Amino acid sequence: MIQMETMLKVADNTGVKIVRCIQVRSTASKRFGSVGDVVIGSVRKSSPQSNLRKGEKVRGVIVRTRNDISRDDGSTLRFDDNSIVLIDDNNEPVGNRIFGPVARELRHRNFMRIISLAPEVV
Repeated sequence: MIQMETMLKVADNTGVKIVRCIQVRSTASKRFGSVGDVVIGSVRKSSPQSNLRKGEKVRGVIVRTRNDISRDDGSTLRFDDNSIVLIDDNNEPVGNRIFGPVARELRHRNFMRIISLAPEVV
């Protein structure tokens, strides 16, 4: 469950390390975001080589959450951290590498480019 003020790790090679969630953009009435939801965030920490600086607004899609993800077959999935991948206006990833596993639920939300770049889909 990702909501306002949640600190998220960035799981790509854009140089941004930590983003603070400003708004969950999936639906108008939804307070919490889960895997596959688009969020708007503010850069809190980035490397010196990054094009994005502290305080800039970015869009990202949630790829991992610490909260349980329930699946239709009755199984649950839980990750160690809350992570996003930064995306542009066309829902394409900004970076060209993705670190760590991502959830299969991204396939249902049509983030196929992220699925293909990820080293492991769980």
